[in-house]
Amino acid sequence: MLKGRTALITGSLGGIGLATAKALAGMGCDVMLNGFASADTIAARVADIEALGVRCAHHNADLRKPAEIADLVSATTTTFGGPDILVNNAVVRSFGATEDFDPAHWDEALAVNLSAPFHTTRLSLPGMKARDWGRIINMASIYSWMATPNRIDYVTTKTALLGMTRAVALEVARTNITCNAICPGTVLTPAIEGRLRNEMQRDGTSWEDAEESFLSIRQPSRRFVKDENVAGLIAFLCGPYSGDINGAALPIDGAWLTSR
Repeated sequence: MLKGRTALITGSLGGIGLATAKALAGMGCDVMLNGFASADTIAARVADIEALGVRCAHHNADLRKPAEIADLVSATTTTFGGPDILVNNAVVRSFGATEDFDPAHWDEALAVNLSAPFHTTRLSLPGMKARDWGRIINMASIYSWMATPNRIDYVTTKTALLGMTRAVALEVARTNITCNAICPGTVLTPAIEGRLRNEMQRDGTSWEDAEESFLSIRQPSRRFVKDENVAGLIAFLCGPYSGDINGAALPIDGAWLTSR
């Protein structure tokens, strides 16, 4: 279905990024991975993707640095012929009240969460236009639609990412390129798992009780959003029936947004 296409996925050595890499590889797409990990972990991730019958490579670009982002896109072009699919997934986040928020953390969030998607997009679009086909997927968030305290960097950058998505979508509206955003609710990340296990240890509760307590004020489904389900939505947006979906911000949140 995507044989002959190439996907560049930032932040793709674990979580949603890796699940997306596997989903697209399963459709025949070659993959450029990105992210930081040990050499053994990177080799294992590449091998897992190649086992699906496609080509795979890794680039360790630091997304805080525009020159390294340019090298990432260039390497994807040199190795595979250029990104046909761009998934801007990498993210950093910090916590704290606005008046106490470290300016260095703010600058880092702007660089990774917002400027990096801009740079990858501007550098990938010429090739997509030359081939008259492309899919750009920006990983937004439920917090693109609402705010939460003590997360000024995350809420701001994820909200701005929707504006970027819409602006690009209009620019490419008369081509076979689309630009959309995905807005996941709460995914079971290592940080959240650690938080729940600390609660279990502190209060003597079960995993089920800790999970229910955490999700009760968030997702009406009372289930964490699964990485593979987010990846499946991205795969659909890259497939043959998605050509008229452009500029959308699609929630995948267990009805969280609906409940507000």
